[in-house]
Amino acid sequence: MRKPTRRRSSLIKGGGAFGPGGVDAFDRLPDDLVLALLAGIAARAGGPADLAAAALTCRRFRELAAHPTVLSRAAAAAVALRAGVWSDAAHRFLRRCAAAGNLHACYFLGMVRFYCLGSRASGVALLARAAAGGHAAALYALAVVRFNGSGGGKADKDPHAGVALCARAAWLGHVPALRELGHCLQDGYGARRDAAAGRHLLLHAAARELAAVSSARRRGRAGEDDDGAAASRFMVEWWVLTSAEKPATAAGEEGSCGAGEEDAEELRLCSHARCGRRETRRHEFRRCSVCGSANYCSRACQALDWKRAHRGQCGAARWLAAGNAY
Repeated sequence: MRKPTRRRSSLIKGGGAFGPGGVDAFDRLPDDLVLALLAGIAARAGGPADLAAAALTCRRFRELAAHPTVLSRAAAAAVALRAGVWSDAAHRFLRRCAAAGNLHACYFLGMVRFYCLGSRASGVALLARAAAGGHAAALYALAVVRFNGSGGGKADKDPHAGVALCARAAWLGHVPALRELGHCLQDGYGARRDAAAGRHLLLHAAARELAAVSSARRRGRAGEDDDGAAASRFMVEWWVLTSAEKPATAAGEEGSCGAGEEDAEELRLCSHARCGRRETRRHEFRRCSVCGSANYCSRACQALDWKRAHRGQCGAARWLAAGNAY
């Protein structure tokens, strides 16, 4: 344990912030108590800035804030970084949290590595580690990987494993998994067809989503704040920033594009605006059977995007196609 240190100051003695002999009150606190305080701050943090502000209090707090006891307790919001501030330091912070056993960090970093950085093996390993600890969003993420055979070929698709992972995540109360499982049961994909059970799950997912939105409004928060929403927000921002950087790069390296870069250009994003997943191979995602212009990583994303945007877009495309036929 760290022993109290004596201040070399004669300005304040015998009272105030210093005890007898000029010992700082903070230095009198044992490390176990400081770690417990920092762990409580990390567990209740509303964002990465909250933990950073506590760590910048003094050198001792900065050192103890990097302790595994504190990082393992960090809340989902504390590790929910934005794509605009991504850096090597941010990557190291997430790696430390994941190494400390933080399931939120394992899931978030796994999604970033798998879809954004292209590190498929390490990304899946982190997602599997979070899923093994009962992390619902990680279970659903692995289900989407199984449904699409992401990171492999068409032969790697495993609908039955995807349904099993969805069922586990749905049992834990994950709303996207409930919705996905409902559509799978309605379509008979990866499981025996049961339209009534599928409709029941979809209604249950809609009720849970409405309750979550109402709760967020009562707390004064504009939108979702769970792990899945944070990772999707990061991926959406990442691809927006990446597409903005491409014109400048292309202008400086015109004519030097290789075959690998051409293949990467043909990989498409999920058309659901709040998803952020990108294909890991060409024609991986399912497409709208009517217009063929929308791509979806899952049935749940397709159903949500149909309600929010694609219903009008697809209807317009169908109307234009019918008009051009005459």
